[in-house]
Amino acid sequence: MNIIKTFFQFRSYFWKILFTIGIVSIGFLVVMLSTIAYYMVVPLGQRATDDLASIISHAAERWESLPTGERGVFVEQMWHKHNLRLTSAEASLPDSTSLLPYLYFLEASLQKQLGNEIHIKTSRDKKDEKWFWADVPLSNTILRFGFSRSRIGVKPSVAFFVVLITGFCMTFFTATLLTRRLTVTIERLYQAAQLIGKGQWPDPVREEGPEELIVLAREFNRMNIQMRELLTNRTTLLAGISHDLRTPLTQIQLALAMLPNDGGDTQLMNGVYRDLNAVNRLIGQALQISLELDKQEKEPTQIAGALDHIIVAARRGNQTIEWSTDKSCSFMLNPLALQRIVSNLLENAIRYGEGKPVSVECNCDKDFLTIEVLDHGPGIPPEQREAVFQPFFRLEKSRSSVTGGSGLGLAIVRQLADANGWTVKLLERDGGGTCARLIIPIE
Repeated sequence: MNIIKTFFQFRSYFWKILFTIGIVSIGFLVVMLSTIAYYMVVPLGQRATDDLASIISHAAERWESLPTGERGVFVEQMWHKHNLRLTSAEASLPDSTSLLPYLYFLEASLQKQLGNEIHIKTSRDKKDEKWFWADVPLSNTILRFGFSRSRIGVKPSVAFFVVLITGFCMTFFTATLLTRRLTVTIERLYQAAQLIGKGQWPDPVREEGPEELIVLAREFNRMNIQMRELLTNRTTLLAGISHDLRTPLTQIQLALAMLPNDGGDTQLMNGVYRDLNAVNRLIGQALQISLELDKQEKEPTQIAGALDHIIVAARRGNQTIEWSTDKSCSFMLNPLALQRIVSNLLENAIRYGEGKPVSVECNCDKDFLTIEVLDHGPGIPPEQREAVFQPFFRLEKSRSSVTGGSGLGLAIVRQLADANGWTVKLLERDGGGTCARLIIPIE
């Protein structure tokens, strides 16, 4: 049950196939060895022990009929012809504890031919070789027949384990090679799909293996190219739309500016200007996210210096930002993406921090660079912490049409982070507020 449970816990396609092939092959090997043993080895062993029991039975009968002077010659003949030693059972010997099937068959054969229950006994000679003895009761004495372990010759347990281990090793290596050949394309597709899910573009997957996997890899590569072309066309389309929209907006602003006395209603004109600026800003942000996603250049970046530049710009609005540059580290990363993400997180914390101080913390270790932006605002409900990363999503309680932004800030953060293989999380801060955490793995 534990093996089956372990099998279902495997999530890798490679290990599932390897485990299945291995279990089936080893099971077949055990069944095959058991069948050979039952239908071939056991009958041969029974035949051999029947022959030996017949020799012992006839030797015991002849022993009683021989004159005392000829028994010495008979003992030598039994040794030279059958490798059997004959002696009187004067000393007591312990029963054999060997698990050899041969001895079990011999006891059964002796009992069948002699009519008495015979137990095989054991001893060791001066060379430490093992001997087996069978005490045969006669009319006036007990005749002891002995043979060495080497006379049996066969070592079924050794043979069984050698065949089993050899079969296991061959099965394991064969199954590994076969499984690897079957799953290598699937693993490449899996890794490529993960990169696409993070907003990155993988190299084309090699088209090899069985026909089904070749077709799958070919179609995946074609889909990858189509998606890349689609996003490229999206950037071009957005650029064209932005240009076409900004031209009439500029003309409207120019026309409004030329009206005498602000059109006769200063308050109305200020509202129109405000709306035009908001539309212009939305167009700029929509275009900016496309341009920044397309640019994935990395360069050595001094983290403290990059953050310090962002925070100095944010403090110009008389906002209190707690920040220390004690820890200094430098990494290869996309500085434009880092600047945009931290700027947006900081702008978000300032907007919804209710005027309270905002903290920026940076931690560098051998595995990750972690940057946290912490505010003392109302926080974000747990069920909406992922939804706020969607474009134009608004939290009703914390964002209004007056104080809220465009709804693209966190969407840009998430897409830039995914495109660079980074992670962004919104967590609850101890004491109230939100902790926006950016995690950058160190390459």
